[in-house]
Amino acid sequence: MKTKTFISTLLLTVALLFVTTTIAQSKMKKDTKIVGGAEMYPSKDIVSNAVNSKDHTTLVAAVKAAELVETLQGDGPFTVFAPNNAAFDKLPNGTVATLLKQENKEKLQAVLTYHVLAGKYSGKDIMKAIKKGGGKASFKTVNGSMITAMMDGKALVLIDNAGNKSTVTIADVNQSNGVIHVVDTVVLPTM
Repeated sequence: MKTKTFISTLLLTVALLFVTTTIAQSKMKKDTKIVGGAEMYPSKDIVSNAVNSKDHTTLVAAVKAAELVETLQGDGPFTVFAPNNAAFDKLPNGTVATLLKQENKEKLQAVLTYHVLAGKYSGKDIMKAIKKGGGKASFKTVNGSMITAMMDGKALVLIDNAGNKSTVTIADVNQSNGVIHVVDTVVLPTM
């Protein structure tokens, strides 16, 4: 009798472990988004995910040149508005190459940190702030400058101090140390 009880308990434990693992894997798969042809895992940090996106090779190169890898792999949490390669291509000819030079590291850091907020702000959080602000919300970036968010129809839009607009094309790409929102235009701080 004790053997049957032990075997029944063991089988029940194994079954519960299997079901729990399957549910956890299913939830993680649901929370995983595809960006630049690669899965972005919520269990990985911002940099560890970004390096796999073929749409963010310029951003990754810039983060490395600006020596911000360690920072963006830190605890955070951070909200990163991640310009894709096409966003960098919109900048005037030669801008990216110039910013990537060692002597322009501080300018590059200023541009990149203008795309980062301290704290984790989901798309819903940003939209809630916009609604509360009567159609616009301002956020202080890690750079120290302000950036404005607003809605354009159903699209979440960022506006820099010069009035340039950047649209969020993929929102809520969760990371272990924050969230990424992919944007289609590089926004620039006042320099």
